[in-house]
Amino acid sequence: MNPSGARKRRNGSALVAVLFLIAILALAAVTAIRVVSFDVDLATAQVHGFRARQLAEMGIAVASNPAVKRTDPLLRQFSEESGEGFEARIISEGEKFNINAIVLRQDEQLLKSMFIDWGLDLDEAQAVVDALIDWVDANDEVGLNGAESEWYLEQGRLNQPFNRPFYHLDEVRLVRGMDYIEALRPDWREWFTIWSSGALDLNEAPADLIAAAAEIPVEEAAVIPETVRGPDGIRDTEDDAPFQSVEQALALLGVDGTLRPEVSARMTVNDTTTRLESIGSVAGAKRKITVIVRNRTGRPAVLDRTEEVMP
Repeated sequence: MNPSGARKRRNGSALVAVLFLIAILALAAVTAIRVVSFDVDLATAQVHGFRARQLAEMGIAVASNPAVKRTDPLLRQFSEESGEGFEARIISEGEKFNINAIVLRQDEQLLKSMFIDWGLDLDEAQAVVDALIDWVDANDEVGLNGAESEWYLEQGRLNQPFNRPFYHLDEVRLVRGMDYIEALRPDWREWFTIWSSGALDLNEAPADLIAAAAEIPVEEAAVIPETVRGPDGIRDTEDDAPFQSVEQALALLGVDGTLRPEVSARMTVNDTTTRLESIGSVAGAKRKITVIVRNRTGRPAVLDRTEEVMP
């Protein structure tokens, strides 16, 4: 064997081994850099998320102040220099129907007319209403078109219905027939709450909800929010003219509350339940805090608090 040829082969093999080792080291270095970069990004996101949550808390603190009005510029603060800030909102919870109050007093007519307007026929609407009542009542007696434990068990759903008022609007989705409602009206949640004092606040509610409560066309119900906003047409200004009684508002609508006590029972003008929403943002990170408060301007009581990551 030629010694020179053998040496060249050994040198070639060593060179291949060195190049292979360099490739492995390079791959390891790239992987390490990516891991470190991911850790840095994760840590940065956590820092930004924490700061966004702090800003959201600041917004809630501002909105909780009874001296702050819904149009107060203090509710929206943003620093161009630091790129961070918050936006808070003060919303009356009385602007929506309290689903528990409606079902517990078995106001079937209100729910049926609402569901029919949304696209269900009379029998379908009645079935959903009966199922809602069966869900919250304390017994296991099935309504005419309702559903109790036997029906839910057939669907593979144990320990339902809960036989108590709803604790969250997500629970309403569990009721038999609510999937049809959601298909027809994906925004049905915008009509309901579980936190208000019970009746619809005529000084806060939009025309379509007032129309449903008074059983009149939306065009006629629009006079209520128009009157509340005053001559300038802007809410929360000096010329606002909120109603002092339900009777005053019903008279304007041409509805006799003494002849329609069920209509009058659906309404109020002084709900004290408030939803405070605040979104804190910094460097693309957003956090939202929602607090439900009763008697914000008196002795406030926190009813609920939620936090969520915003996209």
